[in-house]
Amino acid sequence: MSLVVTGATGHLGRLVVEALLDANVPAERIVAAGRDTAKIADLAERGVAVRAIDYEDPASLRAAFHDAERVLLVSSSELGRRTEQHRNVIEAAQHVDLLVYTSIANADRSGLRLAEEHLETEKLLHDARVPVTVLRNGWYLENYTDQLSTYVEHGAVFGSAGDGRVNAATRADYAAAAAAVLTRDGHAGKVYELGGEAFTMSELAAEVSRATGKDVEYRDLSADEYAKLLAGAGLPEEFAAVLADSDVGIARGDLEVASDDLRTLLGRAPTTLAEAVAAAVG
Repeated sequence: MSLVVTGATGHLGRLVVEALLDANVPAERIVAAGRDTAKIADLAERGVAVRAIDYEDPASLRAAFHDAERVLLVSSSELGRRTEQHRNVIEAAQHVDLLVYTSIANADRSGLRLAEEHLETEKLLHDARVPVTVLRNGWYLENYTDQLSTYVEHGAVFGSAGDGRVNAATRADYAAAAAAVLTRDGHAGKVYELGGEAFTMSELAAEVSRATGKDVEYRDLSADEYAKLLAGAGLPEEFAAVLADSDVGIARGDLEVASDDLRTLLGRAPTTLAEAVAAAVG
């Protein structure tokens, strides 16, 4: 019987496979599933089973899950199509011992547009005939550390988050938590609220200033202004609007996570903002 990781050709799914290998799960017990399997050919060379799937192709899902014991459903990135795509995965996994889903922090009370399809998926999971674990992942630290050069170039972190706090962690931390759930018993029926250290955008700017030796400040904009800025930088207008909406959600507290669930699953403290920024600076 195998542990199947969907979305393994993406950032998070790939890291979950690596975390399973680091936890000494035999490679032949792991299935890395995704659309562009050329991206994970190296995993096949290490003994991991690599299978092609498409969330919109139920037959591919059934074939990939035929010997599955536990399945991690890494949420789709295709906004507006995710609920039906996730439904296909859930229906194909009705025989497994545990189905794990990567949702979003506070999905049941969040006002974020990004949370809508996650909550719809959680409702589908509630009606599933198999044991389920929900991992409500908070924001990625990489959402910010990947932009360090832009922050330094402009001397500013732009956003619409006001003084709101966000509990963010690295993808690797969320991946390690998912691997822990896949490899240990006692998680069925649980909903975990996952997040690391809390910080404001002003605190982010201050940390970037400390790490780079450059003056960087936080400039708070209206949601419309921020969306226009993001679109002007080349993002599709719809996605820019979603990101601006997420910042407004941070201002409301939608991405604050009060629990210690991530620390508990990891068995250690999550990566801090300072550590992540320092690592990105090099």
